[in-house]
Amino acid sequence: MIEARWEHFSHQADVGVRGIGATREEAFQQAAVALTAVITNPLQVVARDVFELELESREDDLLLVDWLNRLIYEMSTRGMVFSRFDVWVETPMLRARVWGEKLNTRKHKPAVEVKAATYHQAAVYRDQSGVWIAQCVVDV
Repeated sequence: MIEARWEHFSHQADVGVRGIGATREEAFQQAAVALTAVITNPLQVVARDVFELELESREDDLLLVDWLNRLIYEMSTRGMVFSRFDVWVETPMLRARVWGEKLNTRKHKPAVEVKAATYHQAAVYRDQSGVWIAQCVVDV
């Protein structure tokens, strides 16, 4: 059984985010958690408020970057951080339900501001063992 998880990987002055899962959707969800973890501890974010979003891109790696950039945009405009993500992918479409709460600097202690997800090292693929990987570098 494949355990869904996330990780960061180093990249000069920026940060790589990687989601790992049994399905492409789990990998996208975990990449979003990795994005949150660049800013704050996701376990400190209460899944209080929810909203839905849809986006479209012609390839999975482009869809991943668009997904993370949309989350960055939503965090900025809503003044929120997110901790839970339900994702449905049928390339070229991605639909998601996203939960989080208002950013509280005392509670969340944001480490950095993520400016954008980039196409650098962007990849969505299934490895030889059947594990899905969704990754890219984010500009901090």
